[in-house]
Formats: sequence, structure tokens, C-alpha cells
Amino acid sequence: MPPNMAQISDPKIAFAYLRPICVRLTQEPSVTNVETLSGHLKEVNDATLQQLQEYVLFPLRFVLKVPGPKKDKLVQAVAEAMSHVLENTCVQSWETLHNLFSELCLCLCSPTDPGKPADTSEELKLALLRCLDALLHAAYGDIIFKLFEPTMLPGLGAGVSLLLALGEKEKSRDIQAAALKCILALTLQCDCAQEHIVPPLMERHAVGSTLASFLPGITSTATRIITGDLRQGHTVTVRAIKIWSRAVGLVLDDAEVQKTKPQKNPSTDLGRIEELLISRTQEWVKSTATKLSLLLKKIISCTSAHRHWRVRLELVELVDHLLARCSHSLGESVGLLLEALVGAINDEEPRVKNRCEVALRDISERNQSSSSGTDVTSSTHNFTDVLSENLHSLATSLPRLMRTSDDQKKLFVLNVFLGYLKLLGPLVSVVLNSAAHLERISKALMQVLELDVMDVCIIEERSYASVIESTSESADFHTAHIKRKHFLYFTNEKIFSVLMAICRTLGYFGNIYLLTDHFLDLYRQSSLYRKQAAMVLNEIVKGAAGMDVSAESQGLQSEEHRSSATSTADLEAAVLSVMEEYISLNNWHLITVNEETDSDRQDQQLLNPPTVHSISNSDYRSNKANSLLVVPSMSGSSCPSPASSTIHQLNSNIWQLCIQLEGIACFSQALGLDFHPLLMTSLYPVLEKAGEETLLVAQAALDSMWVMSKACGYPSPKELINENSDYLLNDISLNLQRLNQHPQAPRVLTVMLAHSDCSLLPLVMDIVQDVLMALDLSYDQTAALFCSVLHALMKAVVRWFPSRNVKNKESAGLHKNSTDKGLLDIRKFLQEYRKEKNLAEGIGIEEDNTEDLEHPSNVECEDPPDEGPDVKPELLSHLQITKDIMERCIHLLSDPSLRLRLKVLDVLELCVCVLSEKEDELLPMAHRCWPALLQRLTADDPLAVLRAFRVLCTLGDTCGDFLRRRVSKEVLPKLSSSLLVQAPISARAGPIYVHTLAYKLQLAVLQGLGSLCQRLDLSETDLDAVSEACLPYLSCRQPIRLQEACLSVFRHLIQLDPDTFWFTLNELHCASSHTPPHPDLQPVQLRGLNTPRDEFSDNVLKLLGEEFDSAEKISYQAGDGRQTCFPTPDPAGP
Repeated sequence: MPPNMAQISDPKIAFAYLRPICVRLTQEPSVTNVETLSGHLKEVNDATLQQLQEYVLFPLRFVLKVPGPKKDKLVQAVAEAMSHVLENTCVQSWETLHNLFSELCLCLCSPTDPGKPADTSEELKLALLRCLDALLHAAYGDIIFKLFEPTMLPGLGAGVSLLLALGEKEKSRDIQAAALKCILALTLQCDCAQEHIVPPLMERHAVGSTLASFLPGITSTATRIITGDLRQGHTVTVRAIKIWSRAVGLVLDDAEVQKTKPQKNPSTDLGRIEELLISRTQEWVKSTATKLSLLLKKIISCTSAHRHWRVRLELVELVDHLLARCSHSLGESVGLLLEALVGAINDEEPRVKNRCEVALRDISERNQSSSSGTDVTSSTHNFTDVLSENLHSLATSLPRLMRTSDDQKKLFVLNVFLGYLKLLGPLVSVVLNSAAHLERISKALMQVLELDVMDVCIIEERSYASVIESTSESADFHTAHIKRKHFLYFTNEKIFSVLMAICRTLGYFGNIYLLTDHFLDLYRQSSLYRKQAAMVLNEIVKGAAGMDVSAESQGLQSEEHRSSATSTADLEAAVLSVMEEYISLNNWHLITVNEETDSDRQDQQLLNPPTVHSISNSDYRSNKANSLLVVPSMSGSSCPSPASSTIHQLNSNIWQLCIQLEGIACFSQALGLDFHPLLMTSLYPVLEKAGEETLLVAQAALDSMWVMSKACGYPSPKELINENSDYLLNDISLNLQRLNQHPQAPRVLTVMLAHSDCSLLPLVMDIVQDVLMALDLSYDQTAALFCSVLHALMKAVVRWFPSRNVKNKESAGLHKNSTDKGLLDIRKFLQEYRKEKNLAEGIGIEEDNTEDLEHPSNVECEDPPDEGPDVKPELLSHLQITKDIMERCIHLLSDPSLRLRLKVLDVLELCVCVLSEKEDELLPMAHRCWPALLQRLTADDPLAVLRAFRVLCTLGDTCGDFLRRRVSKEVLPKLSSSLLVQAPISARAGPIYVHTLAYKLQLAVLQGLGSLCQRLDLSETDLDAVSEACLPYLSCRQPIRLQEACLSVFRHLIQLDPDTFWFTLNELHCASSHTPPHPDLQPVQLRGLNTPRDEFSDNVLKLLGEEFDSAEKISYQAGDGRQTCFPTPDPAGP
């Protein structure tokens, strides 16, 4: 019908319009006539069609009743025409409903075997199923309930069986989905957008009683569909789950099953139909629930981790529906249903997660609201008992599951565990009052969280000054480098996150005193549990403070329960007890490094005193039976010596310290500004570990410092240290006086200097003087520790007071370089040359002397002013302390310990940098330190030579001419000879040579030699010696970095004397001859002319092309492979 044509609304006109085609269809059943009738039907409006419904359906039903085989196309056309009528009208006659239902079922079933679907086309089956769905939706009023009368049991059962067979056996997804939708409509559980009849209580009871006869078939078939082939698609699986849950919910509804009304006696004429009737007695319900429990296990195991989120969402709907309606009837399955529900609480799909949260909240509210009622108290009690028993059972099996399951299963089990805690809510504290539950849960966590401490990399990593002394303005710099923990029984980071969420949930709902006391007992009980107990305690405190507790955990509870969180006073008391245990001597001063070298034994003697005393103003527990750095593996066992510590023990100690440092950070976050009073007992120990030699511990301490700073309202650790420096420095001062008892005090001062600013310098002046006095009195015992402090102090001074002198020299050097590279004025050059030549021959000297006598200097004639005695100005504090430190370094440069000599050289270099702005102070100190420094340069270990040469380069940059003669006479010859000796060795060596100490020494000397020569402005003889020593390193056979360093040497030398080194390089290799610009000039004869290309050619030509006039650049770089002659300069001159 065209869209602009109005539909027929007059019944008489419509009847006259439809009658001919209806008569024709009755006389001649054909596809054409059916399609014509369908077209005519679409031209009649719905109200008129409703009045003509019986008349229109008659010819269509007649076609279906005609005996004999019928073509699929004809039956399909009839079904589609009937669907149109049923979708737009209501079936008000029971006979029509009954007859159509029977006729459609007959068309769907096989003629030979009515229990099986007919072997027809998929299109026909789909059309018949849609027609049947339209029929069930078109049933008007109460006539639909007549389908569930006892007399309809055989016909209804045949229809249900047929639809289940289609849903299970068909290969077409559309047919399966349509058949299952018909079952939902038939059981009055359809959830489509159309309006549906809501059965009253009596009719609902009748429907449930009738469907009880079909419940075994419906649930078993639906289970097979749910657990069937994944290729059937999620739509089929979702509808099968819905049929299962709605059918069970309808039949085993607690309100229906528990009714005590007497059943009506069935009619006597039912005959064998009476055998099909089911009486929902308690025995039948219990037996059915047991069988359904087995089917539930299959369904949950198959769908809980289904790849499609709609299937997982429908599983949540199933659980919620059954727990809401059948929790009493399905009593033995409640635990299984709860496990499935709580397992979806952390689903990756937000829609599943949100629906699960709503379901859990409803269950929790029903549980809590009914706990005060008297009529359902026993039911609620049973429900809570089920939860606690499931929790205990899961905690018992958790270690085994974590050892034997895959990561996906582990994650599901832990999500279930977490869900139980969230579902119990405040009742967690009641459950934990049971010693059996608390013991089982705690031991399960101890076993699951066991760390893998056999990684050798943990103990190998050492902290460096760049890590400890970093002043990054963001905590992300430190947290990004924290090493991830490795556990024995899992590797997935999500598993660890869920475990931590479990601990926080325990802290949020549990009794903070009970939990901290219990886990502290486990912490003290055995070293096997110490790290795990610390991790759990950290998260419990965070949970008690409401930190990082998931929103759904808090959302499950009512307002009064949420307001009864742990009070600040209780939290402070718990934090104090845990932190005192963490920073006690036995648990804080642990061995993290092995005694490896003889040079370390001197420090180790200092770190192992016979008795130990507590640090002042700290809450450390004293224990005379244990050494300062040793923790017994078991309570009361003997202490192992450092030499006997295994990698396992050292790694275990490292991780324990890291976890305890993380704990202090957690405590500061939990208390916020209320943590301020605890800084006096916690900040000093954290600073100790920030100076730890082990990288992992130092990083954890620095991260804790950042967290504590933010929690206490400080922008960064610098402000944290500055604001609390008074009592920190007081502790340091006292502890330095008893260094054998407190060997960590220098570390604390080192970290304070690294993270503070110049405002700290006046406060530490007295402590530094004490350190220097201690060095003067007994440097043999304390030098190794105190030099680290002095090194940190000097690094801080360099950072706080950058030297202006060095910057000025650098800018002057850059200006000089740019000037030297300018174009040479030939006229001025010749004038200067003539003047110098005349002076050399004695011409013009008399005139110059006469002029000097005639014009005496004005300065000589003037009387010196009458001044008082010279008073040397007082040095600035940082310069004076630098001078004092440099004096001690001079004495320590000859110490027999290589480790100490290297540290002293580092301090000396920094002292030179600071004193560079006071030349009158620097030069005398440089004179005093020269003999000892010369010994380090010429007769020491290669490591010391390397470090001493770096100090020499720094002195050359700052002292300049003062060192020229000393370097020329005492240093340069030995450096040159060493380079000459090593050159053939490095040229023949393989790639492994670059990892040797000799290579590093060569590289350092070559990298610093050029700038040293330029700063000292050495003579031509010295420059020739340097050039001769470095020429072998221009060979392409040398390692690449040595070639690059050698090129840098020649670049500096060319700036000092370009003519000489232009000649030197051309003598080595010259690609073309140089024609004199004038006939009177002699031709230049160069030994390198026309020599074949050799190992030096590339680097020589590179220097000539880079450092001299651009006209000299060789043309082989442009591609012709030859060098062009230099252009003839302009002969203009005097």
C-alpha cells in the first residue's frame, strides 16, 4: 500500500474488501493467494482488523489443516500473514489461543516423530516461531492462564519440549534465540519491550505448580545450552541463563513453597494426567535443590569467566534473582551463588561491575535490615553463617589454589574472597572475633604473600650519590624506580592489587586493635612471616583510615555503619605500636651488604660494637643480645656473622626494610597532619635508610620522605628537613660523639645535606668542626665514615654557592675561541713580525730606553699612601669551611686505603671548585697539596690516577699559570710516556678492551689533556711532546672513543699554535702540493705529500677540514676523492 493511502477503518468496507481473497484462498491454497491476503491485511487498520480477526484467521488456519504434505513456502507465507494479524490484534478466545498453539506446534514438529523438530527450512521454522511468539503476546486477559491448567499438561509439555529441542539442536542462532524467547513468553517471563500480563498471586502459584512438572527438562536442557559450544553466540547463552533462572525462581519461590494452604483435589476425569502433577512438598523441594546445585556448579564454572560481558552480566542477574526469591529453598546453593556474585565484583566491564555492586548492596541491606527482625532472625543468621563458613573454607583452600591454579583462576578466587568481606561489611569484625577464622585468614595471607628473595640483582644494586642526592621536585622521580616485588606463587600485578584490597577491607571493617595485635604477634613469631605481616599491617592501617578502599565497599554500608569508622585516637595508637616495632633495633638495623674486601673491614669493625644503646630522642628498644646490624632469623636464635650471611638472608633483610619504610609512609598518609608528633621518632630512622648503600632500601626511604612531606603539609623533603633540622642535628651531634654505638649518624647528616639548602649551613658548622676535630685526633678509625660526610657537604656547598669564577673563565674561553677563528690580518701580522725581528737584532732598543727614561712612571713618583697594617678580610663561612676541609684532605691523600684516597680526591676536586673565586686562598692550598697529588698521579693505583687526573684538570681550569711549570716538568712527561706505551696495545686490542681500566685511563687522559694544555698555555716544547704522544691515537685502528678524544686534544692544540700543528698534520698526510703565491717564494716541501692513504689519513684530513680555513676543506668530502690546492691568498702587504 502506498504510504499516502489511508487505511480502511470501516468494518463493512474492510469485510467486502477482504472477503473475495479469503474465499479464493480457501478454494485454492497457494503462496500467491496468501501473499495477496497479506497485502490486503496491511490496508486495514488495527481496530477494524480486531473485529475481523476470526474471519481472517479462518482461511489461514484452513490452509494449515488441509491434509497431505504442504510446501514450505506456503506454510511460511501463512505463518507470516498470521504473525501480522496477531501482532496487531488481541486473542480474546481461549479456543483460538488453544487451536493456534496446537496447530503451530504441529507445524514445527516432525510428522513421524512429534517429539522432534520437523526437517524443514530454517526460514519456515523462524517464521513459525515468530508467529508463536506473537500468539503468546496477543493473549488477552486471563485466557493465557488456562494453558497452565492440569488438563493442558500434555499439550503444554509437548510444546515446551519442542521449543527446548529447537533451542538446543538447531544450528541457526536465530532459530535458537527465537525458540528460547518463546519459552520465556510461555512461562510469562519475557523481558521484551511489549506489555506483559503480570499474574496475580493465585495464578502465579498455579503457573509455578504446572511448571514444576517441566522443571527437570527445562533446567537440564538450558544447562546443556549454556555450557555448549561457544560458537552459538552470546545471545543464545544469555537467553538460556534467563530461562534457567526464571523457571527456577518461579517454581521454587520461597513465598510459594512455604505456603501451607491445602491443595485443591484434582478432577477425577484427569486419568493419567494426574501422574504428571507435582506437589511442591518440602521433600520434593529439598531433592530438587540438591540436583539443581549440581547444575549450578556447571553453569557458574562455565560463565563466570565468559569472554562476553553480557553472559557475565546475566550470571549476576541469575544469582541476584535466585537469592532474592529462593534463598531458603536453595539453601545448600546459597554459598555457591554468593561465590559467583562476589567473584564478579571486580569485573573488567563496568556494567557488570556496577550491576554486581547493586546486587551486593541489596543483599547486604536485606541481611542487615532483617537482623533486627524477629520473624526472619534465623534466616539471617543462617545467611551470615553461610558467608562466614564460605570465607573460612576459601581461606583454608587459598594457599593450595594459589600454588596449583593459573593466574585467571587465582584472580577469580581472590575476587571472591574480597567480595565476601564486602558483603559481610561491619559483620567482618564479628567474624574475626572467632579465633579460628582470624587464624585461618591470617595464615592464608602469610602463605600467599610469601616473597621470592633469591634474585641476585637485589643485593648487587648499589645506591649512588645521584640517587641519594637527587633534588627532584616531584615524588614521581623516586616512585618510578621502586622495584616491583616478586612473589613465589603469582606474577600478575592484578593479583597483588586484589590481595592488598583484601587487607585494606579487613582494616576498614575490622577491629584495628585486634588486627594489629594479631599480625604483630605473627611479625614477632617468625622471620618467615615478618615481611608478609608487615605488608598486611601497612594495608590494614590504610584501610582503617579509609584510604584506597573501593567505593563499592563503602557503598554497601548504611550511613550509620560508615560513620563508625576507626577514630583518629585509635588509629594513632595502632600506628604508634606498629611503628615502634618497625624501628626497633632488631628490625631496623639489618645486614644488607656482605663484607667483601679488606678495605671494608675497617668500617665493619666500627659497625659491629659489642653493645648497643638507643639513639637519643628515639623510641628504639635496646637489646644487648643482638648486634646493631644483625637480625636473628628466628626469635631467640644466635646471630649470624656478616661474612656468613647468604644472599637469601640479605635479600630478605632488604625487602623487610623496604616494606617497613613503605609502612611508615602509609602511616603518615593515614594520619595526615596528625603525624607531626611522630616525626620526632620516625624521621631520623628514615633518613638513616635514605643513606643506605643498598639501592633498593635507599630508594624506598627517599620515596617515604616524599610521602611524609606531602602528608605533613610540606612541599618537598627539603622543607621537611629544614623545619625539623633542630632536633635532627641535635641527635646527630650526640650520636657522632658515640660513633661506635651509632654508626649511622654520618649517613643522616649526608642525606640532610643532600636535600636541604644553604640555610642549613650555619646550623651544621659546629657539627662539621667536630667531624674535622675527630679526623685530626683519630682519622685511622673514622676517616672512611667522615669523608662521606665531607663529600656530601662539599657537594652541597657547590650546589648552594656556584662559583662565578669558573663561569667567567668559560665565557672568556668561548670568546677567545671565536676570536682565534677570525680571519688573519696579513698586514698586522707582517708589521708585528718586523718589529719582533728588529728587537731580536737589537735595532731600536736604545730609543725605547730613552723614551722610558724621559717619561718616568707616575706611579713611581707618587708617595705611597699612609695606610695602617694590612688586615686580611675574613672569609665567608662556606669558604672557610672549604679551606679547613681541604687541609684535612691533603693529609689523607696518602692514606693506605684506596677507597679512602678515591673519596678524598673527590672531596679535593669540589674544594678546588669552591675556592676558585678566591685565588689568594686557592693558590697556597694548591701549592700545599701538590706533592701528595703528584704521588697519586704518578705512583698509584690506576683508579687513583684516573681520579687524580680529574683533580688536576680542575686545578688547571682554576689556577692556570700557577701550575704551568709543575705540570710541564713533573706530570706531562709521565703522561706522554704512558700514552705512547699504551697506544700499540689499544690499537691491537679487541672489543673487550673498552671494558678495561687501562682503556678508561687512556680515555680520561685524552679527554682532559687538550683543555689542560690550553688552560696552562704550555710552551712549544711541551706541546710537541703532547702532540707526539697523541699522534698514534689518530689511527683508525684505535677504539672509536679514543680517536674522538684524540681529535679533541688536537683541536685544543690547534687553537694554541695553529701554524705548527697545520704543519705537523700535513707532514703526516697531505693530499696535494701547495704552490707559492709568488715566484720569489720557495716551494713548501711536505713529507706527507703524495703519500698513499693510511690509517691516519681520515682523522688528519678531518682535522684539516674542520679547524683551518674553509678554503682548505678537501674536495673528497664532496665526492671527487681528491684534495684541491689551497687558493692563492691576496699578496697585498706592506
